[in-house]
Amino acid sequence: MSENASTAEERLPKDLAAEKGLVNVQIDGVWRQVPKGTRMIEACRMFAVEVPHYCYHPKLSSPGNCRMCLVQMGMPPRPAPGQDPTLDDEGYQPIGWMPRPVIACANTVGENMGIRTSGELVEKCREGVMEFLLINHPLDCPICDQAGECRLQEQSVGYGRGTSRFVDMKVKKPKNVDIGKNIRLDDERCIMCSRCIRFMDEVAGDPVLGFTQRGTHTTLTVHPGRRLDHNYALNTADICPVGALTSNDFRFDMRVWFLKETKTIDVNCGTGANIVVWTRNNTIYRITPRQNDDVNSCWMPDSHRLNFHYIDSDERLAEPLIKKDGKHLPVSWKEAIQTTIEGLKKFDASEVAIIASARMTNEELFLVKALAGDLGTDHLTIVPRSAEGDGMLVSSDRNPNTTGTKLVWRREDPAFRLTEIREGVRSGAIKGLLVLGEDLTADAGFSAEDIAKVEFMASIQLLAGVTADASDVVLPGAAFSEKRGSMVNVTGRIQRLNRATEPIGQARDDWEILRDLICKLINKPATDADYPHMIEDIFKDMAAKTSSLEGLTLSKIGDLGQIVTETGVTIPLLENERARKAAGEIVG
Repeated sequence: MSENASTAEERLPKDLAAEKGLVNVQIDGVWRQVPKGTRMIEACRMFAVEVPHYCYHPKLSSPGNCRMCLVQMGMPPRPAPGQDPTLDDEGYQPIGWMPRPVIACANTVGENMGIRTSGELVEKCREGVMEFLLINHPLDCPICDQAGECRLQEQSVGYGRGTSRFVDMKVKKPKNVDIGKNIRLDDERCIMCSRCIRFMDEVAGDPVLGFTQRGTHTTLTVHPGRRLDHNYALNTADICPVGALTSNDFRFDMRVWFLKETKTIDVNCGTGANIVVWTRNNTIYRITPRQNDDVNSCWMPDSHRLNFHYIDSDERLAEPLIKKDGKHLPVSWKEAIQTTIEGLKKFDASEVAIIASARMTNEELFLVKALAGDLGTDHLTIVPRSAEGDGMLVSSDRNPNTTGTKLVWRREDPAFRLTEIREGVRSGAIKGLLVLGEDLTADAGFSAEDIAKVEFMASIQLLAGVTADASDVVLPGAAFSEKRGSMVNVTGRIQRLNRATEPIGQARDDWEILRDLICKLINKPATDADYPHMIEDIFKDMAAKTSSLEGLTLSKIGDLGQIVTETGVTIPLLENERARKAAGEIVG
């Protein structure tokens, strides 16, 4: 329920309600108070009263073309000249019900208005709308990817006739049309709700979709010479209420009712879009956006949602390795941890460096700082990544946790020692190197010849690569979907990363590896009761030493996160959405 809405028990007196911008509305026989100007459909939603719909979406304009949200509306009859309005015992005027329904998605509430979402008039209208929609709709349900989350299926059962009176041949339209690199179109399934058209025009800013023809022959298509190749195109499949638009990546892969949903965050850039990871048998099948109006609204870029296949790739490292006679051989975790510490302790603290990653969680970065302190080295850095933002959700900071690194390490520029370390490796001043989750030849400015000069190098790696191949000890870490922890996005919002899959093989969560390295370094058994055994213990210790996180726990962060620091950074897509909401173009 909206914070501004009032229940029947909490209704304010009329004069006080008016001062607060509330109007009295009767919804299905119960008087409610909602903000003036609220759309009927949203007023009903505030009190868990369902109004079925297809074309309406709160983040898009309301064309009112599906007619599924028809409700019966009533207003007080106008009194005769010289007569005062008649009031009932509760102080409301009697409602005169209109004989024709109105659409709830585009009409707003007014004082003393009545709304009926059930009754013979409304139910017959819904049956008629459903019958027209199903006349030419194919019976693709057994093979349609939308089955299990299809609004047409659900509302056909809830509001349809149950039987069809149509005996003629259905209109045939194009099927399995390749309209973009990530998406396909089945026009026979389209119910002309126009959500996809409005999204591409109003949100993505690339009006490439449109309707052609008229009547039952109306067809959704891309404009001549154009394709739906925009980086936000798959959001149209998310909001399509039927199976007309489907993802090439997920098409025919798995039924949605077999999949487990895990709420977590995207780690491809500093925005930290809220997402749902869909898994079965420890395999990710798809990633979809999760609504958070302070981070990503309801959307996410295709480049981020499709970037998960590497987790199960052949390059994935699944067991600890030690290089012997030029070859990596699998060993136990105990031997790998011991060899790593022995290799680093051979050198003076000034000859040892740690290159961490701003892709790590706050908890991991906290342990990295502790490890550097126990080693006595000041050579601690991350690898910065920056590129031009897309003016929507893709941030110019391509690391997901740069802000978190600044908070936990208490450094305004946590990457300022990278150049110094790189020069130290080239000159031979740095002899021992611990690399955490980074391929040094990718973004850190090292060459293969540079890292070959290091006398001893250990690394936590996810995938095989140049850095892993050059490492004397390789410690297999966890992918983002295999971790728990927290990150802080570019706007200063701390958010939770939740585990959707288990680490493969003998791979372990990075914080556990770092904990064991610290324990070995200070000669303390990892089973010691005083040492952390849960990620919550790490967060508690970190929060006690980080003023911005004081009083927080991992559970208190919640599904939508909390602001912990002010950065002055805004997310362009949200700014545009708020401007449209203020202008009354969308509900928001």
